[in-house]
Amino acid sequence: MTKIDDLEYEILNEEFTEYDLSFKIIVVGDSGVGKSCLTIKATKNIYEDNYTPTVGFEFFTFNIRIGDKNIKLQIWDTCGQEAYRSLITSFYRNSSLAVLVYSIDNRITYVNIESWLNEIKSQANPEIKIFLIGNKTDLADQRQIPIELAQQFSKDHSFHFFIETSAKTGFNAQNVFIQAGKELYLTHLEYKDRASRVGSIVPSPYQPDMNMNNNIMLEEDDDDRPRKKKKCC
Repeated sequence: MTKIDDLEYEILNEEFTEYDLSFKIIVVGDSGVGKSCLTIKATKNIYEDNYTPTVGFEFFTFNIRIGDKNIKLQIWDTCGQEAYRSLITSFYRNSSLAVLVYSIDNRITYVNIESWLNEIKSQANPEIKIFLIGNKTDLADQRQIPIELAQQFSKDHSFHFFIETSAKTGFNAQNVFIQAGKELYLTHLEYKDRASRVGSIVPSPYQPDMNMNNNIMLEEDDDDRPRKKKKCC
């Protein structure tokens, strides 16, 4: 069986349009943990120190070639404010993977992981992959969450992947989505193999959806959203 670390990959241009597989990823976590900044750093290699907080949702793409397959990751970055929490639940549907982010310098954002995790498990498909991300390693001198504590929490709650990152320096930012692409690609192959063995289609959130009606949600124009400046990265 192919191991995830053995997979060769190449990051493709953001505007790349010829893809074989496409998966929906949702990024969640408390407001101010740097979800948007992390995603923008990974997809565009841009960091804004005073980034406007997300109102509703923002859409990004991360294109990667794994083996002989071009894979498009459709990333839905969500707002973390409690006032918009009810809007997020509809975006869990048909997500193949959830990226749950906390800030290593803010204990409350770490404590709230369990609440977010329960919400993901109750609202998303039962086979969704879940990553745990500790952001803001550039604030190591203000660290409140030891990495060993988060690693143990990740094991105890069966997260599929854990890593610490920094949106500001770019540390491990792309690795989050490289790993996501590999994880979803391998899971797709497993379902494809199972389908061939049983001689029928096995419904799953990891099959390619070229009709954009299952794993993929259409991109919406977010340019007209009202915005409020806040330092959150």
